Amino acid sequence: MGRILAIILLSFCAAQPACAGAWLRDKGAGFLSLTGTLYNPSSTYDFKSAVYAEWGLTPKLTVGLDLNERPGLTGHALIFARVPVAALGQNGRVAFEFGGGGHHFQNRWHPMYKVGLSYGKSLDTRWGSGWLAIDFALEHRMRTSDPFYKLDATVGLSENRRLNPMLQIETAYFDNSEFQWSVTPSILIKSKNNRKWQIGIEHRSAYPKGYGLKFAIMREF
Repeated sequence: MGRILAIILLSFCAAQPACAGAWLRDKGAGFLSLTGTLYNPSSTYDFKSAVYAEWGLTPKLTVGLDLNERPGLTGHALIFARVPVAALGQNGRVAFEFGGGGHHFQNRWHPMYKVGLSYGKSLDTRWGSGWLAIDFALEHRMRTSDPFYKLDATVGLSENRRLNPMLQIETAYFDNSEFQWSVTPSILIKSKNNRKWQIGIEHRSAYPKGYGLKFAIMREF
């Protein structure tokens, strides 16, 4: 049962949106992302949803909310804060993130906390400007005795045009469980009122024969 629980929880780790990571929000500026992913691993469907929000509380402090739900099975609610660690100029930037909240398995809730370190760098490519984000996190969920280790990477273009590509790679490991990963190539579609739409195809090690359709709307305000 412990092994099954670990795999379920690992496969449910939420990806941060493209504009998270080492970057902080300007004071008074915010961001909101709503995400849904639909899978068809067998004769039934699997669905997960996520709500992610950030707010620039001060020039050097961004706070946020991370909600994730797989109906009737697993989910978490996390409040977090991000602070800068180092500004490396053209070589990028580093930020530290910490947060606390709760997670559930079949509607039984337990406390959890998270600490992480993020690296971000702007890119200048032949196809236009872009960014690279690498995020390492340790999550301790009180139902389990060992922490989760997560290492994610996101690369994408942010050129001022209607369509831009993005690639997300997420990995997670829990002691004595299988290494978990997912790869999601996506298209970001620029819209009005500072909105962006994301449409992607997600392939996960938990569903080796299946793919998921990922859909998100993001807005800066």
